[in-house]
Amino acid sequence: MLNSSIRTKIIQVCDSKIAAKGTNVGLSFYAFFANKNDNPELLMHVAQWWILEHKLDHFEKAVKIKAMVQAIS
Repeated sequence: MLNSSIRTKIIQVCDSKIAAKGTNVGLSFYAFFANKNDNPELLMHVAQWWILEHKLDHFEKAVKIKAMVQAIS
């Protein structure tokens, strides 16, 4: 289960990407992190949620990810 702070961050990033590039924009779980590895535990937690729990492809539609996160909020 994703904690509330990362769920909020994921929704914000999805909203930003959708606003900038439209509803067809795709993203990977790396989009929710800085280009430096400053929180490896959280990165691995989100990677596990993305890859192992939901079997998502590397890139997924932002609208799909947002809906999935909102469903668990």
